[in-house]
Amino acid sequence: MKQQFETLLLEEKGAVDWLTLNRPDNLNALNPTMVGELRDYFRALATRPDRRIVVLRGAGRAFCAGLDLKAEESHDLSTVQQGLAFQRSIAEIYIAMRRCPQPIISLINGAACGGGLSLVLASDIRIASTTVKMNCAYIRIGLGGCDMGSSYFLPRLVGSALASELILTGKFINAERSLNLGLVSQVVEPAGLDAAAEEDIQLMLGNSPLGLRLSKEALNVNIDIGSLESAIALEDRNQILCSQSKDAEEGMAAFAERRAPNYQDI
Repeated sequence: MKQQFETLLLEEKGAVDWLTLNRPDNLNALNPTMVGELRDYFRALATRPDRRIVVLRGAGRAFCAGLDLKAEESHDLSTVQQGLAFQRSIAEIYIAMRRCPQPIISLINGAACGGGLSLVLASDIRIASTTVKMNCAYIRIGLGGCDMGSSYFLPRLVGSALASELILTGKFINAERSLNLGLVSQVVEPAGLDAAAEEDIQLMLGNSPLGLRLSKEALNVNIDIGSLESAIALEDRNQILCSQSKDAEEGMAAFAERRAPNYQDI
């Protein structure tokens, strides 16, 4: 049964989930309800092989402005235990995003700050509009700059020197610099965001479902792997798993016959 949300909109287009952060009057800031709904949604994907790709976007003029500091529930942090529990409840979103087997495409418009930037960083493919402004906002409000996975994701995406600049200053970066840094793969006009994702969506849907899932897994694991030999061992394991599937037979037959494959995820 399709999930129902208070702060999110979910549209299923074939095997693709289009998930929209839907608090436009609050720049899609993360209130406790949205935190819980995002966490539950991404966790549930682990057992939903029928959902093959997730497209994440924000309603209105912003992607996500970060934590909603005006939400009353966000201020009930009077003890260390309460603070850690709330902190972890948000962090679990990004862990679930990396653990889910579906590739995640973020379509970024307007502000992507703090926890909103971490939603971008935890995605697999990032496409920005020309209106994008992103920053590690945490350090600008009296906290440390390393939060919600930023000290993990940013050095791996842009290198340690640039990650240090962004984390220690909290400065905003625009679409042009994000593209130059390799933080996003392309920049388009705001009206073209959805269409910009279609090429990647169609190409991924044309690949075997098992191969797509195992490719995301290998990328996740091998970025921190201890040696080339360990990385290749995982790749070898994945290739043999894929090769024993019916979809591998179909893929090879389709290639030889110069037609599109009809994968069944078996």
